Amino acid sequence: MELALDGSVVLVTGGARGVGLGITQAFQAAGATVVICGRTEPASHVADFIACDIRDTEQVDAMVTTIVSRYGRLDILVNNAGGAPVVSTGSASPRFHEAVIRLNLVAPLLVSQRVNAVMQEQATGGSIVMISSINGSRPAPASVAYGAAKAGINNMAASLAAEWAPKVRVNSLGVGMVRTDITEEAFAPIMDEAAAAVPLGRLAEPSEIGACAVFLASPLASYVTGATLLVHGGGELPVYFDRETP
Repeated sequence: MELALDGSVVLVTGGARGVGLGITQAFQAAGATVVICGRTEPASHVADFIACDIRDTEQVDAMVTTIVSRYGRLDILVNNAGGAPVVSTGSASPRFHEAVIRLNLVAPLLVSQRVNAVMQEQATGGSIVMISSINGSRPAPASVAYGAAKAGINNMAASLAAEWAPKVRVNSLGVGMVRTDITEEAFAPIMDEAAAAVPLGRLAEPSEIGACAVFLASPLASYVTGATLLVHGGGELPVYFDRETP
């Protein structure tokens, strides 16, 4: 069985940079037509771009309508847009926490809901991939709202998979730290230490996250739905683990 994504239309939210760019390029390499969205258009052409704030219902409705009008279908959605800065939970404002949860949990639900309405009417249905985080399944100090939102994303994928089957498959990727310009800037002092804590000895590349997203969306994963695939290089080793121990 092959990927068989030729002719598929894919929407990648936040698909112009970082992990999102890796996902966009992976689907393009698999033969799919990719549409990306964001609040601002990228400086250089990446894929067909539609300006959209995924937190805004009217903008999301307009985006989905535009995609279907332009291409006649929408086969795959990758909910990638999200993120949050590391902050002290004790001093962060309620408004900050609400904004993090809205972007990382409520917005993906909104986009999924609108895209599902299209997929349910297609003979071939569709596939939705949530880009989650290992912070959704472990303690996330200084990223509490983000971790809670990602835990919600994993549950959302499982719940929507049950509700929207058999037409639409829904899965998530539990992603570890990825080497991007964003992480290089935010975590520069600890990048080497973070890589050393991973059993594979390095951070992920955006293309590797993209490859996993393509797999979950493709016929190769035709019987996979409601799952969270961990893409973390084996996880981050606990501080008490000694690599030299036989």
